[in-house]
Amino acid sequence: MVDATQRPSPEQLLAEIQREERRQRRGRLKVFLGYSGGVGKSFQMFDEGRRRRERGEDVVICALQPEYPPEVGRILEKLETIPLARIGDAEAIDVPAVIRRHPRVALIDGLAYENPPESPNAHRWQDVEQLLEAGISIVTTVNLQYLEKHQDEVERISGKRASCAIPLGFLDQSADEIVVVDAPATRSAAREPAPGEPAPAEPASLLARQHRLSRLRELALLVAAGVVDRRLELYLRSHGMEQAWGVQERILVCVTERLDAEEILESGRRNADRFQGEFYVVYVQQPALSEPNRLILEKNLECARKLHAQVEVLHGSNPAEAILEFAKQHGVTQIFVGHSTAPRDGWRRFRSNLVDRLIRSAEGIDVVVYPH
Repeated sequence: MVDATQRPSPEQLLAEIQREERRQRRGRLKVFLGYSGGVGKSFQMFDEGRRRRERGEDVVICALQPEYPPEVGRILEKLETIPLARIGDAEAIDVPAVIRRHPRVALIDGLAYENPPESPNAHRWQDVEQLLEAGISIVTTVNLQYLEKHQDEVERISGKRASCAIPLGFLDQSADEIVVVDAPATRSAAREPAPGEPAPAEPASLLARQHRLSRLRELALLVAAGVVDRRLELYLRSHGMEQAWGVQERILVCVTERLDAEEILESGRRNADRFQGEFYVVYVQQPALSEPNRLILEKNLECARKLHAQVEVLHGSNPAEAILEFAKQHGVTQIFVGHSTAPRDGWRRFRSNLVDRLIRSAEGIDVVVYPH
């Protein structure tokens, strides 16, 4: 028997049909993600292009790096290339030429490029989006350091920050498949350093480099898991099912303007790191805060940002409903909420009722209550 309350509305059905039609028209995007330079992502991408060509697929190259090792050069000889377009003193993908040629698959080595100022698109990822909309599938490469969402973390690990970035929503919304090029960290650490990159002189330096590469590898695997999770969510929605779980943990901490949340925030961060998951912090907007409460809230939100949480301010007359709606939309697996053990005045009774409502209504989500 089908529960009528779970049936999608006509508007939801129409939106889903439109999404499915758009998905059928678009090309598919596959990304080879490197957690460090020299792990071999270009070789893997071109080798896949070679195999596809041998199976009869129409494959062309649309963007190349300036130099390649001999093993990559031998593959390139077997594939058709559409030259880059000269724009001023620089070059960019010749998007109109690629669309006219309209291959089934286009290979683009290096997603994180900025186009010359005179280009129709400012960034190469926008060229890729245009080609996908034209029905051309793309296989491309990118290094972890160029993903905007993870640049702060990469900088903490490596001490370096890329000069350009791909917006955090692009891979989330567009990538159909992501492959972490998983060369062992020891191999990557042992490679010849890039120009301007100092070579480790001591064994301790080599061990430290291997440790950094291992941490970058873990972060890259987290990115891939997030793409898988979002593909799963889209699949479930297209089949009329709600997602109550995912392939990774998502921790949500609820903060207020009344209680110091530093301890609960640090616990949420530790749990997110332990499971290599995502970390959200939410606050439900309240009217006319007193000055002491405003200062407590600012301290809580600043602490959340220092812990690199994704901070969201929610709105709604029913805080429990606003929190649960956010949690369901983002596939949250655990909600952390504070609870005062002091004698109840009116506000504490309200907070207790909020905790009770979250526990009763958070189906499929664990609610962890922290006493204050």
